[in-house]
Amino acid sequence: MSRPRVDLQTILETILGSKQVYFQRPASQKLVYPAIIYSLSDKVPEYADNKKYISMNRYQVKVISQDSTNTFADDILEELPFSSFDRRYVADNLYHDVLDVYF
Repeated sequence: MSRPRVDLQTILETILGSKQVYFQRPASQKLVYPAIIYSLSDKVPEYADNKKYISMNRYQVKVISQDSTNTFADDILEELPFSSFDRRYVADNLYHDVLDVYF
């Protein structure tokens, strides 16, 4: 069974060391960096005996920083065992690390 989203929020805030963690951030809200933005991207069921056994939520997590050497993505990958690195890109001189987290 998937865990409550607020538990993920707490873990991400602890890793970042600040409250700059947003779930589906409104476009009008100004960000202070480093920041983490995450959103629900899928619900993944597991089946056993032809029945749904368990379901996990998959979140897309973006770590955004002005520092190219930040380790926040690595810290998330280490802390959350059901996570994987997707890609890194640079936009507006900000480094974006995108992760998939099953929680």
